[in-house]
Amino acid sequence: MHDELLLEIVTPDRLAFSDVVEEVTLPGVEGEFGVLIGHVPFLSSIKVGELNYTKDNKKTYYLVGEGYAEVTGLKATVLVESIEEASSIAGEEAKEELEAAQARLALLSKDDPDFEKAKKALDIAETRLKIAEKS
Repeated sequence: MHDELLLEIVTPDRLAFSDVVEEVTLPGVEGEFGVLIGHVPFLSSIKVGELNYTKDNKKTYYLVGEGYAEVTGLKATVLVESIEEASSIAGEEAKEELEAAQARLALLSKDDPDFEKAKKALDIAETRLKIAEKS
């Protein structure tokens, strides 16, 4: 077990994933970061974005909500609000969501109280479409 990296992804209602992986890439608030076996221990906030891991030389992609990651030399624990596997995201639906989010944001000024919420929805829609295209 000393040469394996355990990845656990937890949401408020379930353990979404737990398995040994070769590497994991996470969307940190300070930027994307990768974790390999033996990584230096640290904590990081996670932003909405793409999480991917490699197992048996195959990448698997997820859309994750905000949360936190704790990394030790042999384990990465990711606590996120939500998770959605790329294979469950319909490309056409994601494209329609992106177009709707762009239209909503175009109607708002930067001073509007709903601007930041609409901007976040646009970021999520862009990420969903990007991830859907990878599956």
